[in-house]
Amino acid sequence: MKRNKTAWMHEHVTDPYVRRANAEGYRARAAYKLMEIDERDRLLRSGAVVVDLGAAPGSWCQVVARHCPGGQVFALDLLPMEPVVGVDFLQGDFFDETVLAEFERRLEGRRADLVLSDMAPNISGVAAADQARSIMLCERALGFAVNHLQPDGRFLVKVFQGEGFMEFRREMERCFQAVRVRKPKASRGRSAEVYLLGERLRG
Repeated sequence: MKRNKTAWMHEHVTDPYVRRANAEGYRARAAYKLMEIDERDRLLRSGAVVVDLGAAPGSWCQVVARHCPGGQVFALDLLPMEPVVGVDFLQGDFFDETVLAEFERRLEGRRADLVLSDMAPNISGVAAADQARSIMLCERALGFAVNHLQPDGRFLVKVFQGEGFMEFRREMERCFQAVRVRKPKASRGRSAEVYLLGERLRG
């Protein structure tokens, strides 16, 4: 176990995206995943209303705030997050109805142009249980997106390939006119994570 942790630390400190994030002031290497997808799919634009679910430590919020001048950014996470200028952050459990109600109150009836979810469960080490919790988070995020997006809005969600992945993808295809799979270069090659991008709500 100690050897595995040492190998992880070595990989982390030598990771070019970690070094780039440190040099450019981003809180995590995940910033480059969003930037790469945005470069391809043009998700971020001036004046957009954006929701970031699972926002801590805040690197996606940093990207959104910099690329959506004049926009409004609302973020939620169970973990604390240092403030990001221009971001309205709420700390709380996404599965707590009281927290969700407060988050919706802050939206004040606005429809989002983009809902982002980079949520992942705390890893227990039991693969089947971790995958089930991950899919449950995705489903919850999808439900939020369907209820709060503009008709032509977009939903970007991190999903781990495995049990339940194809079922969730089909669920997204029932909700959106187009669903695309994205695997940014900044995502580690051995990781089972991919991003699904839903575009234009059905009905």
